[in-house]
Amino acid sequence: MTAYQQLTQRLQASPKRWLVTGAAGFIGSNLVEALLRLDQQVVGLDSFATGHQHNLDQVQAAVSAEQWQGFSLIRGDIRDLATCQQACAGADYVLHQAALGSVPRSIEDPLATNASNIDGFLNMLVAARDAGVRRFVYAASSSTYGDHPGLPKVEDAIGKPLSPYAVTKLVNELYADVFARTYGMQSIGLRYFNIFGPRQDPQGAYAAVIPKWIAAMIAGEPVFINGDGETSRDFCYVANAVQANLLAATVEDAAAVNQVYNIAVGDRTTLNSVCETVRATLVGQFAHLAEFKPTYRDFRAGDVRHSQADISKAQKLLGYVPSHRIGQGLQESLSWYVQQQG
Repeated sequence: MTAYQQLTQRLQASPKRWLVTGAAGFIGSNLVEALLRLDQQVVGLDSFATGHQHNLDQVQAAVSAEQWQGFSLIRGDIRDLATCQQACAGADYVLHQAALGSVPRSIEDPLATNASNIDGFLNMLVAARDAGVRRFVYAASSSTYGDHPGLPKVEDAIGKPLSPYAVTKLVNELYADVFARTYGMQSIGLRYFNIFGPRQDPQGAYAAVIPKWIAAMIAGEPVFINGDGETSRDFCYVANAVQANLLAATVEDAAAVNQVYNIAVGDRTTLNSVCETVRATLVGQFAHLAEFKPTYRDFRAGDVRHSQADISKAQKLLGYVPSHRIGQGLQESLSWYVQQQG
């Protein structure tokens, strides 16, 4: 039995109170669903700047009526300290996902990215500290590796940030470390690598590539690849991120706390390969994809060429074992996106 399987049994036997910020977002709503399925008490905080009510509606449909009774939602913004304090009150664990994501968005509007990702993060740290939460787990980012050329990426070797977004995520790690040293606060940062899966928004200028490509292929619209398509990423299915959050919140080994961890699979897949896998999987249901070819355009500013994680630290200290590799994750994602078209 894996560490995560053991944890789910313990949580069901002894429910806790969790705060999930960004609860109406992609990763946040998946966390809410997983926790409710384990009969936990969950408070969600979301401003709906990038989150969607339909994500929470799907969570409600996926869990029992009794489990849904364990969820309460605060509509509010992490940029407001009083809202953060209200949300943290009584929480055992905080899973902080709320942020303005996207490298291109941060390049276009660094002030908004800073306000949510640094000011909002600091508000959450202060509120969690004052509420006496047991553990503060936060979404860090692989963008923190910046221009460091080494592969695979190892947690203690980072380069210079390549975007305002990457700066904000690095600052999060610095603040969390200072709060540990100064206030004795327990935190863990999870450097996500290209998380994908159900409920990831395919719409908008800053949509991630996998949901954007899936939606475009289904609709018979062009699919754009930045560069030559040989750029590679360590694509990580959302169930792996959910597992990592719950393990990080509850790990009892003191050596595992006040650390940052890569959360990925440890593989490297090119954009061309992902695009073709999506096409080949969908063509049986969407005949127009038989002749499909992607459209290539210039490389995007702020992007790194290759990214792959060393996940041995998370495996060793958290007991993290990815449940989904990219192929299985894509199959589950595609099933969900096709269902949404109905």
